[in-house]
Amino acid sequence: MLDKALDEYDPNVELKARLKESEAKNKLLESQLNMASKQLERSNAAKFKLSLGKSKKKKGSGFCRVIIPDSHGSAINKKAANAFLGDLDYIKPAEIVMLGDHIDCGGFLAQHHTLGYVAQTEYSFIDDAIAANVFLDEIQKRTGKVETDYLEGNHERRIENWIVTQTLGKKKDAQFLQSMFSIESTLNISKRGFRLIEQGKFYDKVKLPATIKKGNCYFTHGSSTAKHAAAVHVAKFGGNVVYGHTHRADSYIGKNVKDGMIGAWCPGCLSELQPLWQHTNPTDWSNGYGLQMVKSNGRFLHINVPIVNGISLLSPLIDELK
Repeated sequence: MLDKALDEYDPNVELKARLKESEAKNKLLESQLNMASKQLERSNAAKFKLSLGKSKKKKGSGFCRVIIPDSHGSAINKKAANAFLGDLDYIKPAEIVMLGDHIDCGGFLAQHHTLGYVAQTEYSFIDDAIAANVFLDEIQKRTGKVETDYLEGNHERRIENWIVTQTLGKKKDAQFLQSMFSIESTLNISKRGFRLIEQGKFYDKVKLPATIKKGNCYFTHGSSTAKHAAAVHVAKFGGNVVYGHTHRADSYIGKNVKDGMIGAWCPGCLSELQPLWQHTNPTDWSNGYGLQMVKSNGRFLHINVPIVNGISLLSPLIDELK
C-alpha cells in the first residue's frame, strides 16, 4: 500500500494548494493595507483642515481708498487724468487722499524758477485754478462727497510764500490776501467737504507737519526726492507710507521688529511728464495713482496703478475678470 501511495503521490498538488492559500492571505493583507492607508489619508486631511481653521469672511468690513498724486492744475496730463477718472467709475472709493501739488502755481508764483521760454510766459494763475477746479469737480461727480483729505504740497505753498513776501511779513495784510487767494478759497476746499492738511500744521498726532495717518498707513506729500526715495521714506517713517512729489512710481518693502513688514509707495503723477523747465533733463516720471483695499482693522493691500500713454489697465482687467 505504501508503494502504491508513493507511486500516486504528486508533490505539485500540495505546492499548488499552498500557493493558493498564500495568494488568499496576500489578497486579504493587501485589502487591509488599502483600508488602513485610506483611513490615514482621511485622518491627515482632517488634521490639515483643522490647522487652517475656518474662514471668517465678513461682508462689508472693508473698503477702497484712492490716492491721487500730483496733477499740477494747468499742467495736468489730460489723457492720464481721463484714464484715472474712468477707473473711478469702477472703484467707487470710500476714502480719497490727495497727495498735493494739484495746482501748479507757476509763473510769478514760482519765484525761484527763471522763465526760459516764451511759452512759459503764457501761464495764467486763473487758468491754473480753473483747471484744478475742473479736475476736482470731475472727481466728485464720480465719487460724491466721500471722505477726502487734501494735503498741501510745495506748489500749493507757493501761494502763501508769495503772500508773505508781497506783504513784507505784515500779518494782517498777509491774512487779507490769504483769505482771497489761498488754496482754501481758490479750490473751494470747505464747500467741497475736504479736510485741508496745511503745510505748517500737525494732524492725527503725527510729528511731521502736513502728514496724516489713516489706519496703518501714513500719507505725506514727500520727504525725499532721492533716487531711492521709497527706501528713504521707510527709514524715516518706520512704518507704511504713501507719498508723492517725485512724480515717478516707486515702492520699497522693509521690515522692523515692532511691525514686521512695512512699505513705502509713490504712485507716480497725473501731470505732464516732460515740462519745459526740465528742458535739458529727460525725466523718469510716470503716470499713475494709488489704490488700497483696506480691512476694518486698518490692514491694507496697496497697488500702484500705472497709466501708460493715457491708458489704465485696471478697468479692462476688471471687465476681463467679471
